[in-house]
Amino acid sequence: MLYDKLPVVLLSTLASEKTDSTNSVIAEYILTHRQDAASAGIKDLAEACHVGTGSISRFCREIGLQDFSELKSLLKDAEFTFEYEKDLPDAAERMRTWKDHVCDAVGMVQESIDIDAVRALCADLHSYRNIYVYGMMKGQSAALCMQADMLMMGRHVMTSVSYAAQIDSILHAGKEDLIVVFSYTASYFDYQDFRAAERRLILPKIWIVCGKNAQLPWFVDGAIRFASLQDQRSHPYQLLAAEGLIMQEYAYMYHE
Repeated sequence: MLYDKLPVVLLSTLASEKTDSTNSVIAEYILTHRQDAASAGIKDLAEACHVGTGSISRFCREIGLQDFSELKSLLKDAEFTFEYEKDLPDAAERMRTWKDHVCDAVGMVQESIDIDAVRALCADLHSYRNIYVYGMMKGQSAALCMQADMLMMGRHVMTSVSYAAQIDSILHAGKEDLIVVFSYTASYFDYQDFRAAERRLILPKIWIVCGKNAQLPWFVDGAIRFASLQDQRSHPYQLLAAEGLIMQEYAYMYHE
């Protein structure tokens, strides 16, 4: 995983909830008071957020955690890191290095992506009636781009910023549904325990867009892979490049 589970689910909650909602208030408190939250019991956390303990328990379930104990475990182990050019004192050189890195990463996608797999995905995008496009954090930017690009070509696909809502949608999808997941490290399904519900995931057709060499769950039907350094600086630009190439091919194949 490029990012720990805690920032993923909490930022997803903040992005998808109303600012003054109970879940948003709890998520914001945890993110801004991580050390205090890590040592707090459920009653302490509830008091700090001005909610009841039942709201904390419900919050944990609604963001995809089993219970408050899992939240405590994630708070204990969570790491927040940011990659940057710390060894380059000159600002212009830092900017050039970052630009060159991103351009090289985008070039890697174009040079390594499997065009046959892209065309197979385009055929599914054309034939399926119900299409859901998902991603987490930065990966969601590629999902939103695909939603906009498909709309410009007369097709409506559905997406959601909330990770919990995405997972609920996938678990309730049927044979007539197509799921496209943008996941840089292919860790999208690692953030949720699917053991009790994996059999449901046989029904929808699931594609994932990700870096090469990633191990995919058995229920994923197809993959668009690309060569990648799997670092923060290349993300989400490689996913956006892959999305753009897929949409260019889709337009060539099907758009009048």
